[in-house]
Amino acid sequence: MLLQYWPQKTNVKFMALRFSALLFSAVIIAASFFMIYTKGLNFGIDFAGGSVIEIERPVDVNEEDVRTVMSGLGLGEVQVNAARGTGVEGVEVIVIRFATQTAEDGDQDAAQQAANNRVLEALETAFPGLNLRSSAAVGPKVSGELLRSGLIALGVALALMMVYISVRFQWKYAVGAVAALFHDVLITMGMFSLTQFEFNLSTIAALLTIVGYSMNDTVIVFDRVREEARKYKKMEPAKIIDLAINQTLSRTLLTSGTTLLALFSIYLFGGTVLSGMSFALIFGVIVGTYSSVFVASSVLLLLGLDQGDRPKREVVGFQGA
Repeated sequence: MLLQYWPQKTNVKFMALRFSALLFSAVIIAASFFMIYTKGLNFGIDFAGGSVIEIERPVDVNEEDVRTVMSGLGLGEVQVNAARGTGVEGVEVIVIRFATQTAEDGDQDAAQQAANNRVLEALETAFPGLNLRSSAAVGPKVSGELLRSGLIALGVALALMMVYISVRFQWKYAVGAVAALFHDVLITMGMFSLTQFEFNLSTIAALLTIVGYSMNDTVIVFDRVREEARKYKKMEPAKIIDLAINQTLSRTLLTSGTTLLALFSIYLFGGTVLSGMSFALIFGVIVGTYSSVFVASSVLLLLGLDQGDRPKREVVGFQGA
């Protein structure tokens, strides 16, 4: 129903704001680098190693009771948080996290699993009839390999995107598109550093999804830019890009809007397991929509928009064909 209120034609001069937008993006990227360097990312057990145990909250038991049991096990820093589980039942759960344990014999994975078993035994003794929902232990060696694999997957995705755009369009389009992708990924990681949401394999999956979503938006805009550039060879490049963005603006905003509605639902009702991933997707969709309009198009304009074969200039006195 709301589509009838959307104007059929818009004439926003986006490229008139390109320098302000690029300066704003540069400041945010610099702030993201600063946050990541100084505050770091809150790596989950996928990347930092450690254990996560999720139990159904026993009757008349709270987080403090569980902390009391965990304090006597000598596991170092332990995090105990209450949450609501996912699924139809939506039961109350308690999530226990503790860091990688020191191995005296050098077998780090075995030491972590032994600590995991010790915690489960202590919990079952303190709370008879305990319902265990999940238990995971990851050693530092495995977590390091997972982090490297995740970063490699992200880098390969960006490289393949650049090759794809170069083949479908031109290298100038590819540079603009990949600049927008780097922009989206770095700012999202900076936001994770600021909020200290857990950064794990689900977050890497969310970043890859953001890369694909942002690239889809950028390709649609670039396809219209190329089409209009061939049609209006004498029009100024900035006006051509503005025309293309305005023609695809309703599609971009409506697609982003409907996607955000679904993501906000997941974030609000999906539980702690999906909160980090859904947060990354929400922030990434917003940033990706912005970068498709401003960053990718602005970089393309700065590199020079190719408008195809220009009309040949007439030379006075030349009578040839």
